[in-house]
Amino acid sequence: MPDRRPRVVAIGGGHGLANALRAVATYAGELTALVAVADDGGSSGRLRRDLGILPPGDLRKALVAMADEDGVWPRAFEHRFDDGALAGHALGNLVLAALFETTGDVVGSLDHAARLLGARGRALPATATPVVLTADVDGRTVEGQVAVATTPGRIGRVAVVPAGAAPVPDALAALAVADQIVLAPGSLYTSVLAVLTVGDLAAAVGAAPGLVVQVGNLRPQDAETEGMDAADHLAAVRDHGARVDVYLAPEGGALAVDPDRFAALGAEVVVAPVGDPRDPEHDPRRLAPALAALLESPRPGGAGLRRARPRPGAPGPGAGPSTSTSRSTNPSTETTAGASPSTTRTHRSREHT
Repeated sequence: MPDRRPRVVAIGGGHGLANALRAVATYAGELTALVAVADDGGSSGRLRRDLGILPPGDLRKALVAMADEDGVWPRAFEHRFDDGALAGHALGNLVLAALFETTGDVVGSLDHAARLLGARGRALPATATPVVLTADVDGRTVEGQVAVATTPGRIGRVAVVPAGAAPVPDALAALAVADQIVLAPGSLYTSVLAVLTVGDLAAAVGAAPGLVVQVGNLRPQDAETEGMDAADHLAAVRDHGARVDVYLAPEGGALAVDPDRFAALGAEVVVAPVGDPRDPEHDPRRLAPALAALLESPRPGGAGLRRARPRPGAPGPGAGPSTSTSRSTNPSTETTAGASPSTTRTHRSREHT
């Protein structure tokens, strides 16, 4: 019997993507992680500089998240050495580096690693070309993922260099048949947009037939998105050429939610309990049913979700009966339309991958 469960693509990097993959793996029949590969810090940055390979850290995390994390190989992949020349390196990073060099095929290497780990999906790099993330920060050009994440100032646009870096063909193919595309929580500019700015990937998301869901963060990320509200996160994705149909906002989250701004941006906001606001990460056990429910909601003309847009004088989401799925807005998270985010960012530490 063919597997009729949905085909899902999750986009991003780091812990945010890993938690999204843990959630999606519970209901997807076919799962593809589309992973940012601009990291230049920690173990990944060292291997990238020393060996001239793609940074393996976020690819490793994605593979492990799709596997049985209590298994020996997944646990071994996450083992990080403390002493000697290998201090700071995760074993999985070294295994991927060896596979890259042995096979000369990044995608094939990741598929080999997925089989070794028993992963329930594929991890694909946004591009097989080594790229550098650049950003406009208060009118200055900043280069490198770590620098983009920690340079004080307001991020405008981000891009990857070389500009001609081509997306992995299998990534474009997965987007073209996906029933759902999940923009994972976590680092907005240095993970999600580091993927979408590669070649035609943003356009491919825009043209994809599946429902595009942006999972909102529980709180602002120090420096990178400090002072931004939920609609600002959505606007950043739209400004870089991608489409968002539904913004999944964490119930009780710290990012202000203004339904009117979401309506003006052409997306619906759905509020769901996807994590404990006191916890820095989303709970995959709560995120999974929220994402799966979006696929089950009726939409005129086919599968998906019918958009609910505020009308002049009408109550916003949560003030009356919901449409399609359960929608609510926490009054404590609403702001007036047009509220301007802070333009100052501060330094923050970044976990080394």
